[in-house]
Amino acid sequence: MEEVRWPGDGLVTEEWLDVLTTTLDRVSRELPASQLSRLLPVPAFDSLIVCASKLLHREPNCLQVSVESSCSVVLVGDLHGQFHDLLRLFQLAGTPSPSRIFIFNGDYVDRGAWGLETFLLLLAWKIFLPHRVFLLRGNHETRYCTATYGFEQEVMAKYGEHGKHVYRKCLGCFEGLPLAAVIAECVFMAHGGLFRHLEAPEKKERRKGRVRKVAEKTEHGVLQLGTLNELLMVRRGILDPPEKGNNVIVSDILWSDPAPKSGLYPNPARGIGLLWGPDCTEEFLQKHKLKLIVRSHEGPDARVKRRDMVDMKTGYTIDHVVHSGKLITLFSAPDYPQFQASDCRYNNKGAYIILKAPDFSSPIFYTFMAALPRPKATAYYDFVNVVDSDEEIDMGASSDASTDWDR
Repeated sequence: MEEVRWPGDGLVTEEWLDVLTTTLDRVSRELPASQLSRLLPVPAFDSLIVCASKLLHREPNCLQVSVESSCSVVLVGDLHGQFHDLLRLFQLAGTPSPSRIFIFNGDYVDRGAWGLETFLLLLAWKIFLPHRVFLLRGNHETRYCTATYGFEQEVMAKYGEHGKHVYRKCLGCFEGLPLAAVIAECVFMAHGGLFRHLEAPEKKERRKGRVRKVAEKTEHGVLQLGTLNELLMVRRGILDPPEKGNNVIVSDILWSDPAPKSGLYPNPARGIGLLWGPDCTEEFLQKHKLKLIVRSHEGPDARVKRRDMVDMKTGYTIDHVVHSGKLITLFSAPDYPQFQASDCRYNNKGAYIILKAPDFSSPIFYTFMAALPRPKATAYYDFVNVVDSDEEIDMGASSDASTDWDR
């Protein structure tokens, strides 16, 4: 098997994509993980990720994806390093093309054994068809998650002495991933979901020689929904979004979950992000003249703990039905997670959505089973002892563990 070389003219072609896909697939099935660095050498990796990063960093926080009537749109949820299920999805839905737009909703890495292959293949498609492939950021495209759920260790196993370099390049690429998309002016897509309005910074007012702080616009302590204009203004280029402060919108949009009861309030299970009810879904849809919200973020392991929410056995759920439209959770990793401490599996299907003209807000759901049997692989994280469902992660400890990689 020959190594994959970056095209001399820098132009990715469909033939080159086929070679890359075949190589990644064969390595995963036939060779030790460490052989990836031989067949996709560091120079080829560098050229691929630098080219993709430039494209991603130029895109806005919230993409405006216009769709011609001759196009369909495929929406994809969490993939979590299940590379062979991504290939199966492409077989079923078709690959990106001038008449078929793909929008991926984050969580490309962690938990599965082939996060690097999954992410690199999607980056290659982004380079080949930059206006037909859109990659949004998930909560696992962060340093603390990749240090906890295996991606960091996976990269080290596959690239050895060059592992720190490859991991650092991937982290830099994560920073450029957009946070959300508005599709055909009627569908909002983001990994976690909705986000808060930030109170205007306190300003100081001088009165008779005394200085007092004056809060502006919002009642202190009452959470309110944010707007798309606010989303456009946040600084997304940070690896570990803060749990509070001026840039908390990034955390909200990556980590939040819907709830059956009304209101907007902190998310106690995760310790980060928000919970929002159907009243907030209605407010957001109405305010922005939208008809549909599609989010991801919750797999079967998360939903089994939330008795008040529908399970994730079919790969999607309709969580809110309101006057203006619907809220959908979409999960595209079947038979998830790949590694479990228990022999009792969730046996969930994966799902994807197709939107078509004339009404791009009427989702057509497709479900699929996992591409089994999976090639044998070793887990890159301690799945027996690591907390499930991204709950109560010690983010400070995870972040600190990798700080030397930024030097």
